[in-house]
Amino acid sequence: MDREAVMEASDEPKNSGRKQLPQWLSSALPGSKAEQSPKAHLSAHDDAQTYLTGVRGCLAIMSFLWVFMDTFLPAAAEGAADPDGPADYAGLRRSLSVFFWNGSLIYSSIIFLSARTICLPFLLNPTKLTLASAVVRRGLRLWFPTAVALIICYAIFTKTLTTEYLADFDAQTANTTLTADLWIMPNSLSNFNSIFEVFWVANSLSAQSGNWAFPTQTLWVITAVFQQSYTAYTTMVIIPYTRKTWRLYGAFVFIITAWWVYSWAWFTISGLLLADLVVNMDLKGFCQTHRLYTLAVASFCMLVGYAMQFTWVAARPDLQNAELKYHTGLYSTGGLQTFVDPTTPQLRADDYLVIVGFYIFLESSEVLQKIFRNKAFVFLGNRSYSYFLLQSIIAYTLGIKTVSKMIGDSMDGYSKAVGIAFIACLLVTIAAGEVFYWLIDKPSQKLARMVFTWMLE
Repeated sequence: MDREAVMEASDEPKNSGRKQLPQWLSSALPGSKAEQSPKAHLSAHDDAQTYLTGVRGCLAIMSFLWVFMDTFLPAAAEGAADPDGPADYAGLRRSLSVFFWNGSLIYSSIIFLSARTICLPFLLNPTKLTLASAVVRRGLRLWFPTAVALIICYAIFTKTLTTEYLADFDAQTANTTLTADLWIMPNSLSNFNSIFEVFWVANSLSAQSGNWAFPTQTLWVITAVFQQSYTAYTTMVIIPYTRKTWRLYGAFVFIITAWWVYSWAWFTISGLLLADLVVNMDLKGFCQTHRLYTLAVASFCMLVGYAMQFTWVAARPDLQNAELKYHTGLYSTGGLQTFVDPTTPQLRADDYLVIVGFYIFLESSEVLQKIFRNKAFVFLGNRSYSYFLLQSIIAYTLGIKTVSKMIGDSMDGYSKAVGIAFIACLLVTIAAGEVFYWLIDKPSQKLARMVFTWMLE
């Protein structure tokens, strides 16, 4: 859901051939300082890895589908709290939902991809200036678009529409996944504090006020991406100064430990290790030399991951959260994690296996990389952060208002109304995302660079 990873939420590799700072940036510095400021480091890896932006674009599509399904057709969504519904909805839940609008797989992929991409500038140009630039700019780059999104929520759900129509829609449709009781920010100060919390809370990410004031309660993903960025930063600094074998074995130990203590570092360090393998250890060459081995490992991971997910959805939903209880409750009791709230975001082994298998295929296949370098995917990927911040708001306003007006007091025309709402939400999200990208997202990136440049003086 980000330029990164958000759904970005991250800085993407540069594809331009410029070697100097843009005029608007270099003019802010004296000549000597401008010479010291970060250059857009270019190498063969930059152009080769633009497919990562395309992967963000694919995640943006999947995220939109999940938001819409979760809002209007919850019985067709994987992990639905209330699986009851028409037979065709249940069929979608047991089949396509696992692949295309799987909520936990989407947000886990965003966090993994964020770690895979944000370390690239440093890995390609491992200097103190590159590291400092990434660390300083990260918060500013994410803060301003998120602040604008929460201000929009405050303006809509506190000052104008309020949430009464959400409660009416919830009661009429018996939608158990719709959050009609959004947290209403009572004043501007609470709005500001909610924005602050997004970039401050360390535990119980989904319980923060900003997340509960945001439709579909998915704003916690930005918090996780922001926090895990610094896990990646503090870990990647050792890469240029340690042996490859040490990094490889050390990362495996770190990943297993992070899984055991139930930390998002499990996904973050995995993404960072993948980037190190690609940039410094020629992962593609190794995979292409050992094609059968690569195919076997990647296929095994994806098949086992998806088999687990289909089992939980279609056959044994009662076992879906069983694995989660066997981690240590590091952030709660310190013993076993016996108190699992299934409504909160989960770090799942099935999602992890699917992601690892997919990226082994992706990093070893020119065909897959070419698919994700498609201009349409890259276009969506560059705007994915804007889509992520707006799509839930649009679904909870335009979408629900459209359906409510069309069905009136009867549910007879619900399917037709949902179809029309889907088209309306899709078109408005694309248009609004483009405006948000040029007016908010892009300027926030430029501002972050200007602030870092000013700090060099």
